[in-house]
Amino acid sequence: MAKIKTRYVCSSCGSVTSRWMGKCPQCGEWNTMQEEHIVPETSHSETMRRHADGTAKPESLRDIAMEAMTRQETGIGELDRVLGGGIVPGALILLSGDPGIGKSTLVLQIAAAVCRGHGTVLYGSGEESTGQIKMRAQRLGIDEAGLMLMAETSIQDILTEAERMKPDLLIVDSIQTMYTREIEGAPGSVGQVREGTSRLMSFAKTSCIPVFVIGHVTKDGTIAGPRMMEHMVDVVLYFEGERNYRFRILRSIKNRFGSTNESGLFTMTEQGLCELTNPSQMLLAERVGEQAGSAIAAVMDGMRPLLGEVQALTTRSVFPVPRRTAVGMDYNRLIILLAVLEKRVGLSIGTQDVYINIVGGLRMMETAADLPIILAVISSFKDIAIDPRTVIMGEVGLTGDVRRVPHAARRIKEAAKMGFTSFILPKGNMEDIKDADYPDCRITGVMTLKEAINAAFIGH
Repeated sequence: MAKIKTRYVCSSCGSVTSRWMGKCPQCGEWNTMQEEHIVPETSHSETMRRHADGTAKPESLRDIAMEAMTRQETGIGELDRVLGGGIVPGALILLSGDPGIGKSTLVLQIAAAVCRGHGTVLYGSGEESTGQIKMRAQRLGIDEAGLMLMAETSIQDILTEAERMKPDLLIVDSIQTMYTREIEGAPGSVGQVREGTSRLMSFAKTSCIPVFVIGHVTKDGTIAGPRMMEHMVDVVLYFEGERNYRFRILRSIKNRFGSTNESGLFTMTEQGLCELTNPSQMLLAERVGEQAGSAIAAVMDGMRPLLGEVQALTTRSVFPVPRRTAVGMDYNRLIILLAVLEKRVGLSIGTQDVYINIVGGLRMMETAADLPIILAVISSFKDIAIDPRTVIMGEVGLTGDVRRVPHAARRIKEAAKMGFTSFILPKGNMEDIKDADYPDCRITGVMTLKEAINAAFIGH
């Protein structure tokens, strides 16, 4: 019998050492080395013998036949968009997100949608009892006969039942609560998480049954467990949003079967998560026009244009060093924009506290939000309102120039549908815009920050 050996694996980066260390030599994290018992691999001669007896042989790329891949549409449009058109048979999908953001609610609704459209779903939960899941299902109005619940923490028992049932979808909630009997260690340890993920991957590929796995995240927002877990799965989805807002975003961080540029938008209601087909309308629903310090920005969330309100407030500071606060945007980016504003425009804001808020919990990390942020700051500083029917977009360089943004026509089309008639955008994007497509709109191209200020505050 092979002798069991001990090694130490970092739960943050997955690096392996032969002895315990307080600090991981690979990623530098403290107290992340966890003990793991392993059985040494078979000898080289045994491996060669096994390969010689096997049937797998290399094939020419030209001789390999294309496999027909039919996706299962769940009926949840926003989810299907993120997955690239639906669930691929045999795919292992990891769903992660902050605690309480709605991961279990989302997978329960996915299970109900798959039951309605395809057949049966096996829901294995290690965190809740079947009675607790039943209570949540009643609250969401879910009563599907094909939804089979199983409260179990043994990954072998869940896979055994899945092999017997042959469901159309398997859900595991969550991987950190599952354990395998062959691996020593508590559920959630590096060895247990890796072995559980490996077994789920093997089951998905051999049975062509898609598997949804919920994964916890650490306090810094990364997926808990070894980093190799993300490399093992086919799709990594991240469910994010602020608890105080109803707005939820489903993003694809990794997708072997589609693009990672798409995102799904939901709102949290008493009846569960509802698809948000017109997010811009919700973000601007309570906006009051003709207010100083407010500007409308057109940004891209993946390949989808979004309109959001940027609010700025400037007040004379009572501190030796003025405060700079940013909610919904990068703080360092705000510092750069304020420096450009003071140097290139001559606006004296060195004695002003500056507060920026992106309304509705939206996060604007795209550089196309530079120009609306700067104009909102100027609007608050001078107490002059920007025309409420104006949409602004543009990246601002350190020299004060306004540079082009991608998909400008798509942004204008989205804003025009909502009744906006005036647009300020980089002059480099004007060649992509045909005035005949927007006869009732006034589109102004600008090359510098000063030109943008003149266009936004005409007559002031």
